[in-house]
Amino acid sequence: MATLAVALAVFSSHAAMGQQKSDSDIDWMKDFTSRITFNGYAQGGYSWQDANSTQRNDFNLKRTLLWAKARITDRWSFLFMHDFSSVVQEFYTDYRLSNDKSLTVRVGQFKHSYSLENPLSPTMLELIDVYSQAVLYLAGEGPDPLNGVNYGRDMGAMLYGTVLDDHLYYELAVMNGQGINRRDGNNKKDLIARLDVRPVDGLRIVVTGQKGTGNAVGTAAWNPEIEKGDDYTRDRYSVGAEWKTGSFAPGKYKEARPVSLRAEWLGGKDGNVGSRGGYLTACVPLAKGWDVVASGETYDRNTGVDGWDQTNTTIGLQYWFYKKCRFQVQYTRCFCGDQIGKDYNWLQSQIQVAF
Repeated sequence: MATLAVALAVFSSHAAMGQQKSDSDIDWMKDFTSRITFNGYAQGGYSWQDANSTQRNDFNLKRTLLWAKARITDRWSFLFMHDFSSVVQEFYTDYRLSNDKSLTVRVGQFKHSYSLENPLSPTMLELIDVYSQAVLYLAGEGPDPLNGVNYGRDMGAMLYGTVLDDHLYYELAVMNGQGINRRDGNNKKDLIARLDVRPVDGLRIVVTGQKGTGNAVGTAAWNPEIEKGDDYTRDRYSVGAEWKTGSFAPGKYKEARPVSLRAEWLGGKDGNVGSRGGYLTACVPLAKGWDVVASGETYDRNTGVDGWDQTNTTIGLQYWFYKKCRFQVQYTRCFCGDQIGKDYNWLQSQIQVAF
């Protein structure tokens, strides 16, 4: 895929310029570097917890991502992303159909539209564990035994754009529903829709939904009716809002950090089992790159059976020492239902380096 991106970039640049300049006049290296951009980040740290009366501590490397984006033309681009501590994450091409930003088509493997939080980058989210439990399970970011760990991504096609002077952003996607780097387990596709309303600067209200049929890659203790290989109904909904006092300015990472508040309620149904949960996360800058982070979130894996719920409360600090680079430390108290286990403590620290 990376080779394809390079080939497309070089070919298109030659086609666009061939009528204006001779080969001897073209600075191929300058043209190539102007069309290809590289970004990446790494997150790693230390974790201690006493879950199920057993203490565990370890150093960890959570993510080491590198991606390349090729600007083929002013309308057409290609992206390839790989996590060197995991698997290939994304590969897709975008083509803008309209003269403005109202209609673009995307085809490939990419982050799907379900939930406010799922499309957000871990480099900007406040929690070290990144996503709330509800997003981890319902969006496939975390350990969903039925659908596997898919990092909130899937294969498919999507239309997206902004209209009404950028006050409304939309996404409409048709996806396999099987997750990343896997063929569809059935012939049924998932529909995912997203509306992002931005009535005033700093505020956005997001509604998302998913309608589809899953093919189980495993079994879940809280949903014993579904066995591996079974097709099952998989529906999702979410309603959320995010408010910020201003935009984040990487060039002024210590002086221009906004206060942010994000909340969302999510729910879904896998077969005959319903689940629901939500979160509220706040980040308040203190001074010179320091932020205080606080979050409360809850998730019930099976709303029809007692004991499958868990509520977490988190408090922590983070320090931005250079643009997108930060150090984080957080303490979480986990309150568990009887089916999950005993309440426990969780202490985490992490360093993030990004470019």
